[in-house]
Amino acid sequence: MAHAVLHPGSLVSADWHRCAESSDFFGRILHKKRRKQFGLLESPMMAPHVPVDTVQYKVFISGKSGVGKTALAARLAGLNIPNSHHETIGIETTVLFWPVKLRESGRVLFFRLQLWDCGDNALRRFDHLLQSCKEQVDAVLLLFSFTDRTSFDDLPNQLPRWSGPSDKVVKLVVGTKFDLFMHSDVTQREVSEFQKESGLPVLRTGGEVSEGLGDVAFFLNCLAEQLWHQDCVAARFDGGPAAPPPEEGGVPI
Repeated sequence: MAHAVLHPGSLVSADWHRCAESSDFFGRILHKKRRKQFGLLESPMMAPHVPVDTVQYKVFISGKSGVGKTALAARLAGLNIPNSHHETIGIETTVLFWPVKLRESGRVLFFRLQLWDCGDNALRRFDHLLQSCKEQVDAVLLLFSFTDRTSFDDLPNQLPRWSGPSDKVVKLVVGTKFDLFMHSDVTQREVSEFQKESGLPVLRTGGEVSEGLGDVAFFLNCLAEQLWHQDCVAARFDGGPAAPPPEEGGVPI
């Protein structure tokens, strides 16, 4: 089953984080305008009178060494981005929460995203690491760096790892270090052509992490939207209701 590309904002309210009504929800993941950090067993505490469901997904970050996999995980979770590059040894996981409001129903969902990051060299040396990363994965972020031409050319080699006859893995392509446009080895035309040929969404990221939500809202809304849409499509495909079935990713917890 091929994954359908959505226009951003089709399913979720794109600027909901700017609305007053969202403050109680986003306040649960912020402390003094900075993101709260959550462990594997932690979750935001909501008031009893505010009903909200939490859906959970496993997201793997794929790409060549040095493209910014660890930096992207830190950015999305509101952590400090490392100043220098160090190859990730083994597998690192990062948990973040992100609330969204569905446009059609007005329902609010908390997305619990567990980001998996594994060093490219470790993946090449130990076959079992890739299998662990692929097990029950819901989405993969395929990274390339605008300052590394070879990482962009490597995208076609990454795709077969995540493609199959029953394709239920959301795939997003992410161009990192977009802020270093003066040193870019990849043109916007090439990115547009790749997006048209592959049918995959291409997101861009780079620069310093700012306080608040502005620099990650669009990215996380796009990812949440693609995940929710994929689950709804899978439910209809399996003959169930237009909502995630209990055995699939996206189970309310």
